[in-house]
Amino acid sequence: MPDAMLLDRRRDRRATGMAMATDLNEARDRDLMRRIAAGDEDAFRGLFRRYAPTAISLARRVARQPYLAEEIVQEAFLALWRNPEAYDPGRGSVRSWLMGMVHHRAVDAVRREESQRRRAEEAKASDVVVVEDPAEAVVEEVGAPQERETVRAALQGLPAEQRQVIELMYFGGLSQSRIAERLELPLGTVKSRTLLGMRRLRAALVGMER
Repeated sequence: MPDAMLLDRRRDRRATGMAMATDLNEARDRDLMRRIAAGDEDAFRGLFRRYAPTAISLARRVARQPYLAEEIVQEAFLALWRNPEAYDPGRGSVRSWLMGMVHHRAVDAVRREESQRRRAEEAKASDVVVVEDPAEAVVEEVGAPQERETVRAALQGLPAEQRQVIELMYFGGLSQSRIAERLELPLGTVKSRTLLGMRRLRAALVGMER
């Protein structure tokens, strides 16, 4: 028998063996899913042991953070335990469905982390600009610490809520973030009161100088 024919037969046997193994694995997985749907915890642990290493490896490749990858996999398997009926045998294997769920959650987690980091950076940049601006503006308007009484007199003409935040900032040395914490107000509210109060204060100081 020619060598080429022998090689072809070996390939065919190998392919047939792999196909049978795949079919057997899928049959086992689907049996585990049926048992999980019936509340079988041993079946759940068996499926977890079977695919958790592959799932964590996939989540780490996407998220690039080990702790986050572990959370993603735990959430995916928890979702499977809570709702095993979500798996549709007609749409593919248990393995492909589970890995697809892990990948989807990993992508969502990465986007969520990036969005939170971007918002934190924007808030930090915004806070720095707005916190430093009013205090420096008051110093420029007043000129020297001995003129603080002039500032206090001008503050009396401000609405109470605006006067409160400016006093805490200028005389108390607090940042807008700290003021928001102390007064239990949203940071945006403190910022808007500061800006409105500064406009009125400048106008009042100019009028007093005249």
